[in-house]
Amino acid sequence: MREIMLYIHFIGLAMGVGTSFAFMFLGMASAKMEASESLKFRLNTFALSKMGHIGLALLILSGLYLMTPYWANLAENPFLIGKLLLVIALGATIGIIGSHAKKAIAGEPETQLKKIEPLGKLSMLIGLLIVALAIYVFR
Repeated sequence: MREIMLYIHFIGLAMGVGTSFAFMFLGMASAKMEASESLKFRLNTFALSKMGHIGLALLILSGLYLMTPYWANLAENPFLIGKLLLVIALGATIGIIGSHAKKAIAGEPETQLKKIEPLGKLSMLIGLLIVALAIYVFR
């Protein structure tokens, strides 16, 4: 069962972190467009966020199972605690981005997109830190 959960975990990782990279590259592409075209394009890219949400859900569900042997010694591993706290921070950041995305689609695009951009960069940084800590903790 552990191997199946590892597959699910890595698929979730690819989906979640891949979404951050996709948004980064799509943002670079939209910067080269005219303002009105860029706005419409950026609003349409929010469809990708579902992939990130599914990836994060797969990561969390499989991660809870994969953490089973580590719960007893959690207090002795500050890097693992840090990784878990970053997962919580990532979930919160993704939730906030999702809220702003709904508002952007509903009719406040410029204002909400300005709020989303730094949060998107933060979520990508948090995701990469989680991966780095996972490599360090589970090597």
